[in-house]
Amino acid sequence: MGRKFEKRKATMAKTQGAKSKLYAKYAKEIFVSAKNGSSDPSANPSLRAVIDKAKKDQVPAHVIDKAIEKAKGGGGENYVAMRYEGFGPGGCMVIIDCLTDNNNRTFGDVRICFNKGHAKLGGQGTVAHMFDHNALFVFNHPDEEEVLEALMMADVDVTDIESEAGTISVCAPHTEFFKAKSALHENFPDLEYEVEEVTFVPQTVSELSGEDVEKFEHFMELLHDCDDVQEIYHNAEIAD
Repeated sequence: MGRKFEKRKATMAKTQGAKSKLYAKYAKEIFVSAKNGSSDPSANPSLRAVIDKAKKDQVPAHVIDKAIEKAKGGGGENYVAMRYEGFGPGGCMVIIDCLTDNNNRTFGDVRICFNKGHAKLGGQGTVAHMFDHNALFVFNHPDEEEVLEALMMADVDVTDIESEAGTISVCAPHTEFFKAKSALHENFPDLEYEVEEVTFVPQTVSELSGEDVEKFEHFMELLHDCDDVQEIYHNAEIAD
């Protein structure tokens, strides 16, 4: 579940583009969250979560502030969320989330990535049913039972919890993200999270080896270079 998934994700994060691309990604997401709700993070849990995540990825304060100010102005682009699904090299499953102001352009860009990446683009629902849409929290804590009890007392629907070498991974339905985070904060205010996000966790793993590994890494690079791509989820695992 959590740890194995995060290890795969961390490996692929190394292929992400330059800092400027990372900053642009967060600026777009912060802008959308602030524009669709309050520009005050204390009154907009979604915005607050994005800002916290951006800070963990060392996005400068001026990038965050500029995106919020842009949203306050009421102008700027009108982004919509788009999701694409399909199969990558070796038969692995892939979900791509985008924010775009031009659906045709984004679809064309993503389709090119699939064509060049030895992958097959599918329709909506092609692989999403093979992933769990979860709230995921990863943090250091010595007592798994204490964490589980705190979450259960707050009526959080914990779907999975693991402890490995002092690191705890908690999964809950994506709709429980803010309830789970509030419960953790109230009971363990000094926790520092390695991960706190809503994500897609694969139910099964596709182990890649040989030429498929190189093809998959190339496919990921193509997607990361696509300006409208915000998040990539997959079930690929590189064979040892």
